[in-house]
Amino acid sequence: MSDDAKAASDTTYTDAYGVRIHVRVWEADRPRGVVQLLHGVGEHSGRYDHVGRALAAAGFTVWADDHRGHGRTGLEQHGGDASRQGRLGIGGHRATVAAVRQLTGIIREAHPNLPLVLFGHSWGSLMAQIILNDHAADYDAAILMGSAHRTVRHMNGGDLNARHKHLGDTGLEWLSRDTSVHHAFKADPLTSDKPLLRLFGLRDTLRLLGRPARRLGSDLPLLLMVGEDDPLGGPSSIRHLERDYRERSGLTDVTVKIYPGARHELVNEINKDEVIADLISWLGAHTATE
Repeated sequence: MSDDAKAASDTTYTDAYGVRIHVRVWEADRPRGVVQLLHGVGEHSGRYDHVGRALAAAGFTVWADDHRGHGRTGLEQHGGDASRQGRLGIGGHRATVAAVRQLTGIIREAHPNLPLVLFGHSWGSLMAQIILNDHAADYDAAILMGSAHRTVRHMNGGDLNARHKHLGDTGLEWLSRDTSVHHAFKADPLTSDKPLLRLFGLRDTLRLLGRPARRLGSDLPLLLMVGEDDPLGGPSSIRHLERDYRERSGLTDVTVKIYPGARHELVNEINKDEVIADLISWLGAHTATE
C-alpha cells in the first residue's frame, strides 16, 4: 500500500428505527468495483483503514458502516456511553441486518454501473451469509473472512480465547499472532470485548445460526478465507460451509484460502500483507472491468 493512499471520507444515513449509521468510504480514483465491508462484533470500520486504503489504491471503492450499537454509531446511539458498545438497541439483530441491506441500496445508487462485492469478517460474515440467503442476486461476488458454518456443531459459541489464553493476559490472544493488535483493541474506546451472548442476548444470538439456502438463484463467485488456528470455526468448519454452498446453494465458483498458523483477524495478522494481496488478486479476477 502506498503512503499516499487516500484517507476515508465520512457519511451517515438513518435506519428504519431512527438510528443514525456512520459510514466510512475509501474512494478509488478510477474504480473498477465496489466493496461493502461488514465488520465483526465489538469493533468498528475504523479498524479496517489499512484495508480500505489498499483496496482503493488497487481500484476498489470501499464502503464500511459502523453497525448498530458499534463504533461511532453505537456511541451516538447510546448517548455517549462507551460501556454500552456492542449492544444493538431497538429492533435488535434483524434491524441491524436490515440497516446493512439499506446501505447496499445506497451504494448501488452511488455506483450503478460497477460490480458490488459483499465482504464480511466474523460476525459481519455471518450477517453476509444471512443476507445472501435471500438477496444473493443483489451482489456480484462475496467474501467471507473469519467465518464459520453457522451450526452449533461447527461454530464455537464458547470462550474463543480458551486455547490461546496461556499466550498473554489481554484475553484477546485469539485475534492475531501480532500482540500489538491485542493491546490496540483493548485501548480503543470504540471497541468492546464482552461476550457476544452478553451483548446480543439469547434470542439474537440464536438468530446467527443457520445454513446456506438451497438454490440461491444466483451463481455468484465466493471466497472463503480462514486462519488455520481460528477458534470461531477454523478450516474444518469452512470446508463444511464450502460443501453447503456448492451442494445446497448450487455455487460453482467457490475458493477456499486457509492461512497456516493464522488466527481470527486475518487482515491484522503478521502476514496481513499476503492476505490483502490475495484479496486484491481475487477481486481483480472476479469482477468485471469497464
